[in-house]
Amino acid sequence: MTTDPLDTFTLLPLTLDPTSKSVSSPLPDLKTPLANLTQLQRSLLSTPTQTPPPPSSTNPKRSAQIAKMRDQGNASLRKSSSPASAQEAVTLYTYGLEMALTRPAWEPVQLVREECALLYSNRAQAYMGAQMWPEAAADAECSVECKRTGNAKAWWRRGKCLCEMGRWKEAGEWVESGLEVEGEKEGGKEREELVGLRKEIVRFLDEERRREGR
Repeated sequence: MTTDPLDTFTLLPLTLDPTSKSVSSPLPDLKTPLANLTQLQRSLLSTPTQTPPPPSSTNPKRSAQIAKMRDQGNASLRKSSSPASAQEAVTLYTYGLEMALTRPAWEPVQLVREECALLYSNRAQAYMGAQMWPEAAADAECSVECKRTGNAKAWWRRGKCLCEMGRWKEAGEWVESGLEVEGEKEGGKEREELVGLRKEIVRFLDEERRREGR
């Protein structure tokens, strides 16, 4: 005979912090769910009525702060090509990402995706300026995951990073996927750069095959 889960009760070891009102538990499996619950509670308490607003509602102050971090990061990259400026930009983009990724759960998901796609791509560029190729490749891939189409710059950045790491074959496969998604005949500077990178990869792989054939 199977017992209905609704007929059973399991007492879990939970602790309520009297000051912060956050709930915690020594059980590892509960750490993430309780952290999400605490974040949701704090988000609700920060609203005027302490109830979720309509789904289309966004916090204009947070949007402005995210845009400010992005613009300041861009300014750091334009100011100088030095590793120090690149690291400064990385820090600013990271602040922007943290604010975007911690938006309340009721705010539009598409807004978060758009913000993160741009910030990840820009941070990838900053990492490239510091010649931190693995970090840049990871960020460019995150950008593509957030926004696959209309994001040729992120496709190009990861492809370039893979080339810099000597992973030419993987770079070729990545760039081909990018061109399939973006469409190489649509025009635009970013797509042209992606097509140019594919030509560079093809030339390198052809030369490598010729050397191996000798």
